[in-house]
Amino acid sequence: MIINMKVAGLGQCSLDHLFIIDSFPAPDTKKEVLGWTISGGGPVATALVSLSRLGIDCSFCGITGDDEAGKKISESIRSEGIDIKGLLTRPRSDSQVAFIAVEKGSGRRTIFWKRPSAGPLKPHELPDDLLDNAGFLLVDGLMAEASMYAAQKAKEKNIPVMLDAGRVREGMIELAQLCDYVVGSEEFAREFVTTPGSFDPEKVILNMKSFGAKAATITLGSKGSITISGGEVFHIPAFKVDVVDTTGAGDVFHGGYIYGLLQGWNIKETVRFASAFAALKCRKLGGRAGIPDLSEVEELME
Repeated sequence: MIINMKVAGLGQCSLDHLFIIDSFPAPDTKKEVLGWTISGGGPVATALVSLSRLGIDCSFCGITGDDEAGKKISESIRSEGIDIKGLLTRPRSDSQVAFIAVEKGSGRRTIFWKRPSAGPLKPHELPDDLLDNAGFLLVDGLMAEASMYAAQKAKEKNIPVMLDAGRVREGMIELAQLCDYVVGSEEFAREFVTTPGSFDPEKVILNMKSFGAKAATITLGSKGSITISGGEVFHIPAFKVDVVDTTGAGDVFHGGYIYGLLQGWNIKETVRFASAFAALKCRKLGGRAGIPDLSEVEELME
């Protein structure tokens, strides 16, 4: 068990406005929402929140603007006990925000988002002690130059790196080749396919072996996930829960995955834990409100 080590994260943070609707309205009509909440979001930020709630020390690097959203984003991370000295505020800039419509009953959502107006972090802006006492580095690749720099530094220190691969962006494949673990969304997997035709997750995961990672995983929502580790490919089904909102499920999955690896569990145990952890998150509206504690995850897994 290696839970006394820090997890460092570098990537997006957002302020999410989430609302539940029973159906999408036609143009030029009004629609009453069934529930509304405002929550901190962003893939890496939410993954670190999930880890912090499991007792892991975390530090986060990213950017906000100097607007009201930026203040709320910073507080949403700081209040979880996460070190945010690497979270920089850009003057005269807007923070990343999202408006997320969640379908009642299924928990499926449609995301409308706006990226921050300021430029991304540069390598020289990262804290000098970013990787001190770190047992893991998590990146999402959105700030490509800083992510590559941090991943290279982690490799020099033999610190494992995970890539949260949400989309195939510029430099993402090169970054993946520096990472020990690549956990991609179905959207990433579909974009990674170079030949047209039907989507076959098993073929895609075999192609992802080319990254050279110790393990690569594709999350498939209600269909679970598929992983390749060494020469073995295995599927972990999704756990059944009463779904309210799937926002942040992938982010919490990443947090659970890193937690399992820090505990020294084998890859199948790790992915199964991550799946249960992410499933339980879906019981509440917002990316963080439903993050479960360890006993809840263990109960579901039993």
